[in-house]
Amino acid sequence: MTEFFLTYGYWGMGMAAFVAGTFLPFSSEAVMATLLATTAMSPFLTVTSATIGNVAGSMVNYFIGRFATKETVARWFKVRQDRMDKAQKYVSKYGAWMGFFTFVPILGTAIALALGALRANPWTTFLSTLIGKTLRYVFIAYTVSMF
Repeated sequence: MTEFFLTYGYWGMGMAAFVAGTFLPFSSEAVMATLLATTAMSPFLTVTSATIGNVAGSMVNYFIGRFATKETVARWFKVRQDRMDKAQKYVSKYGAWMGFFTFVPILGTAIALALGALRANPWTTFLSTLIGKTLRYVFIAYTVSMF
């Protein structure tokens, strides 16, 4: 599957990041590292396409959470109840700025779903998610460039 995304360059990076940003298990980091290490793709455009795709995937999770019950989300997406409760606790305490941490594997999905379920401000959620995911992809691109 990774080979498919690698074939399409920036579009493939965006698609891989979108899939990884949703509740589906996938590693956009591996796609990014491979693209940057084996092609002459621009790190800036690679980070940009990854960020756009990944934020869009997280916002899909947010809107699923917004329109489904917590129990439904936990059942449909196999998010353990303890992870949902933990994410909900943090979201209740820190609000939509918790979107910054949606880049964290597994927990990030629960955070985005919880932000939606708790009706956190969508614009603040979008902005905080954008900041967190951009920083993560910049870090990955920088790390790959070091080798």
